[in-house]
Amino acid sequence: MTAQPLPPPAASALDLIGRTPMLELTGFDTGLCRLFVKLESANPGGSIKDRIARSMIEAAEHDGSLKPGGTIVEATAGNTGLGLAQVGILKGYKLLLVVPDKMAREKIQHLRAMGVDVRITRSDVGKGHPEYYQDMARELAAKLNNAVFINQFSNPANPLAHETTTGPEILEQMLGDVDAVVVGVGSGGTLTGLGRFFAKASPKTKMVLADPVGSILAPLVERGETVEPGSWVVEGIGEDFIPDNCDLTLVAKAYEITDTESIATARLLLTKAGILGGSSSGTLLAAALRYCRDQTEPQRVVTLVCDTGSRYLSKVYNDSWVAEQGLIDRQLHGDLRDLISRSTGDAVTVGPNDTLLTAYNRMRAADVSQLPVLDDGRLIGLVDESDLLEAVEDRRQAKRFGQPVSTAMTAKLHTLQAGEPLEALLPIFERDEVAIVLEGHDFRGLITRIDLINYLRRQA
Repeated sequence: MTAQPLPPPAASALDLIGRTPMLELTGFDTGLCRLFVKLESANPGGSIKDRIARSMIEAAEHDGSLKPGGTIVEATAGNTGLGLAQVGILKGYKLLLVVPDKMAREKIQHLRAMGVDVRITRSDVGKGHPEYYQDMARELAAKLNNAVFINQFSNPANPLAHETTTGPEILEQMLGDVDAVVVGVGSGGTLTGLGRFFAKASPKTKMVLADPVGSILAPLVERGETVEPGSWVVEGIGEDFIPDNCDLTLVAKAYEITDTESIATARLLLTKAGILGGSSSGTLLAAALRYCRDQTEPQRVVTLVCDTGSRYLSKVYNDSWVAEQGLIDRQLHGDLRDLISRSTGDAVTVGPNDTLLTAYNRMRAADVSQLPVLDDGRLIGLVDESDLLEAVEDRRQAKRFGQPVSTAMTAKLHTLQAGEPLEALLPIFERDEVAIVLEGHDFRGLITRIDLINYLRRQA
């Protein structure tokens, strides 16, 4: 096989936006169809939003609303913000982004590492509320000098980016033969831009919507039904209103995808195809697979890996988080076992002969404030932040962090049995303790207040 010539070095990361690869998925149940994914995660900023960021910033420069040294303000689920930072910082602009509090912390850390001013607001309020992320961004931009609210939801340069770049690339890579393209809607730019392009360039190509359960869009498309918005954990797609940039008349078919199916499908994409995609990529792939299996004749179907899953390692690819969100099938017992998110083998523990430095490092890595101390699988103590601080604060102590955990741990423990009811937790929490759960003499896990709160939220 003759190797294709590699492109020459780019002059800027801006030159690397677009021209992303296309991959055919095999080993999936696609019925009579062939299914392809366009890897938008290969953009330099890690997502499809690099395309619209460049388009919107260049449009603002062209119309004079964005002047040298100015500030770009936006409301974003994370990826548009990362794209704006990727482009804007290279062009010399400042960034102020308003981000809902359900966004993955990797996105926020990435933005702050780039010097972006990130303002986190509530994700449980809708338009008209003073803490709604779009309203906050608009108000902040109005108060700043030399600032522009980029407003991806209404900005015509958003769909234009997909009409002029993403769509033509898909058609070229598919050799002019595309029967359906499956997309999600956040701002609506991808749907509208691709829909407009294919309506002209390939009228046979259907636009298919993948929508999280809880969003108002799929019920409107499929049943003409206006529903009250719910909540969903998938990031970046699904809406509680119809954005100005969202032309739903372009949609031929819509699928509602649960969070559970989205997360499971994103993980399946990694294990079966080696592609690490984000939560919305799982939603799109799940809908694409459903569409393929619904067809009675062969079709060529395209969907997108919207962004890289490296931004969701603490969520989508974290077994404990997935369990805490109730996104896996799990047998419920009606007792304390239902609140233990980590299996015994996954629990972060420490041994009595480990050093306090080891205990400290494990607490930091796992983002926990206490560790069970196990000796040959048997629970003998608990070490928490207070124990650790008391043991190492004396600077005259030469070994300090080199001391064994056994010298600092609490050995007098109040334990509960796994079969006890939830009410047994209350006296433990009233004493400001963490609940230590055993099954017989075997350690099963810890339960904290936040574990109980997570459980009650899922029940609600």
